[in-house]
Amino acid sequence: MTAAKEHPVQAEDISKGLAVLKRRQTKLSLMSIGSVLVFAASCIAVFAQQDFVFSFFGLTQAVEQLHLPYTVDAMVTQYQNQPDYLFNLLAWFGWLILKVVLSLIGAFMAIAILKKMRFFYVRFQSFILKFVAWLIAVIVLWSGLTYLQYDLRDDDHEEQYHLVHYEQHIGQSQIAQLLDETEANSTVKAYVLAQTALLHEPIDKDAATSYVAQLIQAERTEKNFIEYGFKPEQLWVMQQQLYGQAMTPIAKSVVPKVQQAEQVSNIVRIVLLAIAVLSMIISIVLYLLSSRIRGRTQRIEQNIH
Repeated sequence: MTAAKEHPVQAEDISKGLAVLKRRQTKLSLMSIGSVLVFAASCIAVFAQQDFVFSFFGLTQAVEQLHLPYTVDAMVTQYQNQPDYLFNLLAWFGWLILKVVLSLIGAFMAIAILKKMRFFYVRFQSFILKFVAWLIAVIVLWSGLTYLQYDLRDDDHEEQYHLVHYEQHIGQSQIAQLLDETEANSTVKAYVLAQTALLHEPIDKDAATSYVAQLIQAERTEKNFIEYGFKPEQLWVMQQQLYGQAMTPIAKSVVPKVQQAEQVSNIVRIVLLAIAVLSMIISIVLYLLSSRIRGRTQRIEQNIH
C-alpha cells in the first residue's frame, strides 16, 4: 500500500501545498523577468537620456533639423517645418513606451490564445518553451511596431533629405537653388547652407566650416546681425560640432543653459544606473528564490511518486 493511500488527508494537503508552491514559483519567475526588463530599459535610458535632457532645454548635440529664420523668403520656408526637438524626442519615448506595453501585453495574449490549441498546450507545460514562445512573440510585435513607427516618419525625413541632398557640391541642393531665387542676403544664406552641409550625409565639413566662419565674421562686423532671426541654440551647436566650443557672444550665451543641461543629465544618469543595479540585484535574488522553490517542488513530487 502506497503512502498516499495510507495517509489520504496528508496526501491531499501535500497536493495543495505543491499547487501553492508552483504558483509562488511562477510569480517569482514573472517578477524576475520584469526586473530584467526594467534593467534593460534602464540601460537603454542611460544612453538615451542625454539627448532627452538636452531636448528639454531646447538643445541638441548635433544639427538634426533645418532651422529657417523668418527673414528667409516664404517660398523657402514652406518646404520645411521648423524643428521642435523636444516634441520629436517625446514622440520617440512615447513610441518606446507604446512598443514595450503592446509587445508585452500582446505576447501574453498570444500565449493565452495558443494554449487553447492542443499542440501548444502540451508543449507549453514546459516553462522554458513557454518563455521562448513569449520572447518570440515580443520580438515579432516589437519589430512590427518599429516598422510602423519609422514608416510614419519617412515622409518628414524624405522631405528634408531631398531639401539638403546633393552629389558633388552644396550648390546642387534644392535649398541652395531656392535661396538663389530669393533676395536673402549672404549672411542668411550662410546660416541656412551651414546647416545644410551639416545635415548632408556624410557631413560636408569643408562647406560647413566655410559658412560657419562667414557667420562668425558677420556676427563680429554686422551691427544688425541679431535681427536676422537666427536661433542662438543652432549657432551654438554648429560651432560646437565644428570647433568643439562656442566662438561668438551669441553662441556663448547658450553655454549656461548647456551646463545646466549637463548637470541634470549627470543626475539622471546616476539615478538610472542606480535603478539598473538595483533591478539586476532584485532579478538575481528572485531567480534564485524561484529556482529554489522549483527544486523543492520537484523533490516533493519525486518523493510522492
